[in-house]
Amino acid sequence: MPHILDIAIGTVALRPYVFAFFGAFLLVCVPHVGWKRTLAFTVTGYFIAFGSEWLSINTGFPYGWYYYIDTTSSRELWVAGVPFFDSLSYVFLSYCSYATALFILSPLKSWSWNIVTLETRRIRRSFSALLLGALLQTSLDIVIDPVALQGKRWFLGQIYGYREPGIHFGVPLSNYAGWLLTSLCLIAAFQLIDSRRLDETASGLVKVPFHSLLGPILYLSVLLFNIGITLVIGEIFMALSGVLMYALPLAMVVVLALRRVNRFTKEELGDHLRDYPWSPAGRVLKERK
Repeated sequence: MPHILDIAIGTVALRPYVFAFFGAFLLVCVPHVGWKRTLAFTVTGYFIAFGSEWLSINTGFPYGWYYYIDTTSSRELWVAGVPFFDSLSYVFLSYCSYATALFILSPLKSWSWNIVTLETRRIRRSFSALLLGALLQTSLDIVIDPVALQGKRWFLGQIYGYREPGIHFGVPLSNYAGWLLTSLCLIAAFQLIDSRRLDETASGLVKVPFHSLLGPILYLSVLLFNIGITLVIGEIFMALSGVLMYALPLAMVVVLALRRVNRFTKEELGDHLRDYPWSPAGRVLKERK
C-alpha cells in the first residue's frame, strides 16, 4: 500500500505540468458539456490513446516503430510499458483542439462582459469539426514531439526514442500520420459521447464568462509551453519552425473571428438557443426584451 501511494504521488510530482493542463481541461470541459460527458470522454480518450501507443510500440502501427525507455516506472505509473501521463495528455489535447475548431466554425455573439460561440448540435457533430479538430491536434504534435524527443535536456527526461531517426528533427513522418488517425478517433469519440442526451441539461454546466475562449486559450497555452521549452534548451531553429508554422493560421483565425463577431443571423441564434437553451446568449436576449 505505501508503494502504491508513492507511485500515485510520484506520477503527479514528476509531471506537474501535465496534470496542470489536465486540471485546466476539467475546468473548461465540465462547464461546456457537463461532468458525466467529461468523465466518459476522459476514460474513453485515455483508452483510445493507450491502445494506439501500445499498438505502436508492439507492431509499429499507427505511429511507426518507437520505444519507451523505462527509467521511472518505480516512481510513476506505467501501464503495460506506456507511461500513464503520456496517454492522459491526449485527452486534453484533443478536447482543446476540438473546442478551438468549434470557435473557428461557429458564429460569435459578443457583449460587454462575454463572448459566446453560437454552436449547435449540428456544428458539434459535423465532419468539419472532426477534421479541423484532428488537424489542429496533429499540428500541436508537430511542435510537441521534436522537443519531447529532446527530453534528456529538460525536466521531461529521455522517455522514448525511434528505431530509426526521422526527417523532422528526428521524428518520422509516420508519427504525424498516426497522430492524425488517433486524433480523428478521439474527437469522433467525443462527438459520440456529446450526442448522447444523458440529461436534457447536463449536470455541472456553469455559465463562466468568456468560456468560449477558454478552449482556444488552453490550446495556445500548450503550444506556447512547448515553444518556450524549445527556446530554453537552445533549439532556436526548431522553435522558429513552430512559430512560422502557426503564424499565418493564427493571424487568419483572429482576423476572421473579429469579422464574425455579432454578424450572425436570427436563424443561427435561434438554432443555438433551441439546442442549448441554457446558453448565456439567451439570458442577454431576454434582458434586452
